[in-house]
Amino acid sequence: MGAGSLLEVLRAWPGAPEGSAPEDGQALVLAAARHGLAGFVQHALERSEWVLDEAVRTRLRREALAQAARAMRVKALQGRSLEALGSAGVVPVLLKGYGLAARFYPAPLQRATTDVDLLVGEGEVEVASRALVGLGLRPLGEAEAAHALAHEHHLTFSGPEGLVELHFRALTGYGQALEAGPLLARAEESELEGRRVRFLAAEDELVYLALHASNHLLQRLAWVLDLKLLVLARPGLDWGRVVEVARGTAFSHLAWYALEVARGRVGAPVPEEALAALAPPAWQRVLASRFFSAERLLGTDLMRHKPAWVAAKLLLAPRLLPMVRYSARRLREDGLAALRSR
Repeated sequence: MGAGSLLEVLRAWPGAPEGSAPEDGQALVLAAARHGLAGFVQHALERSEWVLDEAVRTRLRREALAQAARAMRVKALQGRSLEALGSAGVVPVLLKGYGLAARFYPAPLQRATTDVDLLVGEGEVEVASRALVGLGLRPLGEAEAAHALAHEHHLTFSGPEGLVELHFRALTGYGQALEAGPLLARAEESELEGRRVRFLAAEDELVYLALHASNHLLQRLAWVLDLKLLVLARPGLDWGRVVEVARGTAFSHLAWYALEVARGRVGAPVPEEALAALAPPAWQRVLASRFFSAERLLGTDLMRHKPAWVAAKLLLAPRLLPMVRYSARRLREDGLAALRSR
């Protein structure tokens, strides 16, 4: 069974996987590490009756510890970033990452995270940027920042401690954008480890996470598990509101792709009627079932093959014309960058 047993572990949660342990335990460990879930899988298997070889348990423990160490580094940078923005009068929305893991995972270091994602209003970008630079983080160059403000959804700030992405839009993808304003207006004040933060309203967060996962073609199963854990943690979720929020974006098809995979591959309790309300045309549903088969998801096939990635993006796009325009712009920019590098 090998790598496929990772999906069995995720489907069984919050229960334990049944049956015998996989014969190829190393493949399970590799898949868990590849998808940012080594810590979570280690925790889940401690509750199961699966007996893995000592070498497999050792490797899983090593992968989980390495993942936790990286997450601790991100957590430290997140804390410093929140303090700096708070001192400047900005309370950002935490997106994904450690803030999500702290609320929905059994323990926050069980989910891999590589950077800090903060969402602020358009009028807060300048003061938040100054605060991050004050931490010693390096901003984008002037031309790069201007390009990002026009076409992307975040500015990046980097340094020896790691990377912070300062979002001023929630998402850009497929040639379209999800603006931050309505999401920020509904965001909820909270606290994380003694620091003031905001989180998206539950229905908004589910839609945002689904859109983000599909924008990256679901190539990390941690993003799919995020959806299941959020739904399990929010039994009062208003699914009518979820559908309304998703339909109010330019990306409702993307919400369907991720929620359908979450339901079918990892057992997320997503109502059939919600999926029916968001479903793309039948031909795109058929293509999605092929692009997001269990085997291809486990192997991250799309991420490893650029032509397949481009084909999937074009064929699954919610609107073809913006995607074509976006692709043409990216090709033009890549061509100019190649000429400048000669």
